[in-house]
Amino acid sequence: MLRRRNLFQERYDHFLSELKNEILSGSLKPGEFILPENTLSEKYKISRVSVRKVLAQLVEEGLIEKIAGKGNRVKPPVEEIVRQTITMSWFSQSYEQDVLHTIIERYEASHPYVKVDLIILPAEQYPKRLADMIEQGTGPDLFFISDVHFRSLIELDKLSVIEPYQPPKLQPSADSYPKLFDLFTVGDTLMSVPIHFSPVVICYNKDMFEQAGIAGSDPVSTWDDLLETAKKCTAEPNEDGMIDQYGFCFSSSTNRWPAFILQNGGRFKSADGSRSVFADERNVEALQFCNDLMYKHQVSPIYSHSSSYLAEHIFKRKRCAMMLSTYYFMNEFRNMDLRWDVLPVPKNREKGTLLLSGSLGINKYTDKVKVAQSFIDFFVGQEAQTLLKQTGCTVPVLRSVAEDNSLLNPDIHPVHYNTFIDALEHSYSHRELGITSDDNTILYDELTTLWANMDTPEDACRRIEERTNRMLEEKRTGA
Repeated sequence: MLRRRNLFQERYDHFLSELKNEILSGSLKPGEFILPENTLSEKYKISRVSVRKVLAQLVEEGLIEKIAGKGNRVKPPVEEIVRQTITMSWFSQSYEQDVLHTIIERYEASHPYVKVDLIILPAEQYPKRLADMIEQGTGPDLFFISDVHFRSLIELDKLSVIEPYQPPKLQPSADSYPKLFDLFTVGDTLMSVPIHFSPVVICYNKDMFEQAGIAGSDPVSTWDDLLETAKKCTAEPNEDGMIDQYGFCFSSSTNRWPAFILQNGGRFKSADGSRSVFADERNVEALQFCNDLMYKHQVSPIYSHSSSYLAEHIFKRKRCAMMLSTYYFMNEFRNMDLRWDVLPVPKNREKGTLLLSGSLGINKYTDKVKVAQSFIDFFVGQEAQTLLKQTGCTVPVLRSVAEDNSLLNPDIHPVHYNTFIDALEHSYSHRELGITSDDNTILYDELTTLWANMDTPEDACRRIEERTNRMLEEKRTGA
């Protein structure tokens, strides 16, 4: 008897929750009639008495109204009605926080029964903090996760906190770029929905190029071109031996330098991901080229151990002509006295660069799934994606918006904003390359002395491969 009561309560609560969420999410719009009582009774496997009880509760809450002889109709919202609140978390280092508030305002205006509370969480250990909150029942209904965060959730074995969702009006091939969906897919299931992205490209100072007499549509198409251009843009040392301006600035960030590995046809892991192949001669050549930019050719300032964003800081101060960067970081150039543009990354043996992306995921345990889905649908729709592009350099996931040149603003976007289109075809995420958080730790530890010119690329690559393979073996054996 107890089980029977529980089963009835489950069906009753499911009906109440689903119908209410359909109204709150906008799936059922003001003025639209709800299905007849007998249809609802059959659909949710509860009695018509129970259906009437739920409908009466929604009438009392002011969400629907009973029209004599016609049925129950969704009411237009009035000021007195308390909105359904959903919580959404974002990480503190995001460049989209300003436009995010505008998108939320627009969503709330078109979904008058819903209020979105935004929670900004610290960037440090964001994926673990998020998963812990969800498992403890205090997590947000909806949350942002980058491809790096997603990879961390995989490594933490915490993907189970996500409720999979595929927006019906955002199909990978028809409306967007399939590669972005691959970043957040496990098996055949899209776990979280991509909302924006950026390949790593060359960002350059237009004034410095002009002063050095550098012209052409792609003056750094190869490593040789990059080196020659950097030499032309590097100032001669002054009487104290100081160089006031460099042609290029190398970055030790693992979201930057691996692009050189890809451009040389190098690899991080074997095809099946079971072992490291980092000692490959192509990796050695790529790292040698990176170091030579600093020490042999002296066209890049010496690596600084304390900051992975040395290049970005120096570029903003107009002290270097080129750097590897992302469309995300370019949002920092707004309102600066800086003339800049973008170019594809150079190649040696082949084209290749890194790919970064962001997505929205739904809390597996939220009782507001439909409302959360409606926010995602809005975020990847025309209005929100257009706002994203109009207010910054971040590339929207909706292809019709991303490639709409009429939305470009010379005060915000670089002239060659569309460089991302070709770059995307030759870009790879950390996940595709098999680079895990543990791999990144090893890379950071072992490359420090190389970047300081205290080691050879051969020795550094050998140590990385050996140490990574030991780690992989320990994981396999549980040692």
